[in-house]
Amino acid sequence: MSRLGKKSIHIPSGTEVAVLDNELIVKGKGGTLKKPVHSGVAITVADGAVSVSPANSSRLSKALWGTYAAHVNNMLKGVNTPFVKKLEVQGIGYKVDLQGKVLVLSVGFSHPVRMDIPEGLTAAVEKGVITISGADKDVVGQFAAVIRAVKKPEPYKGKGIRYQGEVVRMKEGKKAGA
Repeated sequence: MSRLGKKSIHIPSGTEVAVLDNELIVKGKGGTLKKPVHSGVAITVADGAVSVSPANSSRLSKALWGTYAAHVNNMLKGVNTPFVKKLEVQGIGYKVDLQGKVLVLSVGFSHPVRMDIPEGLTAAVEKGVITISGADKDVVGQFAAVIRAVKKPEPYKGKGIRYQGEVVRMKEGKKAGA
């Protein structure tokens, strides 16, 4: 039984939710999000609230019940206030530039790494901090993970790209022989 799925989800004012042809559509001031709905989950919209329930008693339906409740909740939050991820670039000579819709990373390779910013996201760069924001939590998190994967923080000097507030466990370097 899903504890998240049992609770109905309140729809904030100024937000519209509809289920058409097995597709959930959420519209708000931050944009429009669409998500296909699995046939094992039933989503109903009534009286300013969204309720999610399993369509049948199969194991898959029960597993997806809480997952879809969390997706609906994230979609409602995202169209009202955007999700934000911040990444820090640390290292001597490491820098980031924003050229239109392209992020250019100079992180110790022989060439700069160019990354196109996905549709629906906005990026800002200020003093080695990359701020990614958007309505879709999945897309924001995935793009932040792709940027971090370009140059993960290494454990000896801590150079690389890390999430803001991430703690990198440092290793001890070589010791001088005596």
